[in-house]
Amino acid sequence: MQVLTYVLYIVIAIVILLFMVLVHELGHYIAGRLLKFKITEFSVGFGKPLFQRKNKRGELISLRIFPLGGYCAFKGEEDDAQQPEKDSFNAQKPWKRIIVFLAGITMNFLTAVLFSLILLCTAGYDVPQIRSNFVEVGGQSYYQSELQEGDIITYIDGTKVDFAFGETFQNLIAQKQTEVAEFVEETYGGIENAPDGVIDGYSFNVTVKRDGQTQDVQLKFQVVRTYQDDGVTLASENYYLCFTYAPYVYSFGEALGRCWELAFGFAWVVLKSLWLLITFQLPISAVGGPISTITMIASATQTNWLNLLILIPAISANLAIFNLLPIPALDGSHVVFTLIEWIRGKPIKRSLENMIHFVGLCILFGFVIIVDILHFLL
Repeated sequence: MQVLTYVLYIVIAIVILLFMVLVHELGHYIAGRLLKFKITEFSVGFGKPLFQRKNKRGELISLRIFPLGGYCAFKGEEDDAQQPEKDSFNAQKPWKRIIVFLAGITMNFLTAVLFSLILLCTAGYDVPQIRSNFVEVGGQSYYQSELQEGDIITYIDGTKVDFAFGETFQNLIAQKQTEVAEFVEETYGGIENAPDGVIDGYSFNVTVKRDGQTQDVQLKFQVVRTYQDDGVTLASENYYLCFTYAPYVYSFGEALGRCWELAFGFAWVVLKSLWLLITFQLPISAVGGPISTITMIASATQTNWLNLLILIPAISANLAIFNLLPIPALDGSHVVFTLIEWIRGKPIKRSLENMIHFVGLCILFGFVIIVDILHFLL
């Protein structure tokens, strides 16, 4: 039963990846239609066709056997002729072709925005809201009097609580726990010598939104100890801020204002990761290809269905940034070649450009296969 359940999640992951590919190619298709390009085929997947049908415009709609990709084919797109036919892709004005190339990227990003909106309205994400200003440990209640239920935490010691353009709430609190541990070590010689209750002498500033107003409060940690049934033997001791929280769920209007920032945040995280990869600060095994992506989606969905609300905008932004890169065979590279043609007034030799894109595609396929293998081995 567990195997069948996991297979179901794999199927769901493949459907999600197909959806994202479909969205990307639909961007090319819609832009091509609006600009009167001649479209020969719209395909989801590669390899042998499982289903094909021509519409009234003579466009072939295909579903192919390998669902890890897709394409929107235009007439004469890969034609080597320097003087292409009048209705072929390469005969269209450069600005039109650039719009078509960028349309897939734009659709991926708009998908990231849309699902960011859904995420913020339904589950929230990175901004914490106080659920209660007390915790119960060992049968005792401990209070954080500076906070109130419903407070929204926006800054900690001047650092914005934002997973992309600031720092995550979890990381910021972990930093403060390290700082208070160092303070207690210097002051008392360790937590074992510190008195129960509030730790005076160390506090940090938290900016909250309360009843529509922004205000600053000073938070202090408390030393909380629990004992065995005999009331004497120590069971545990730790630092507590004594509140519970959950992601803040935005109203539709608020989410509409922040969904763009969140989508850009996902894209910015991708760019930072690429920089870390290029500068060898991130191992190549941290990168995943289609198989790794499907496995990750399946595992995350199996853990909690709400993870899909995070994965879809994150992967959509990832696809948008990835396709914008000027790597041969990707949309960004096609834009670069078209800009060169626009500036020069004539294209680079078509056969040479096609060869560059073909080699780039082969290298790209090889790369994703290697990273998928490394992802599972390392």
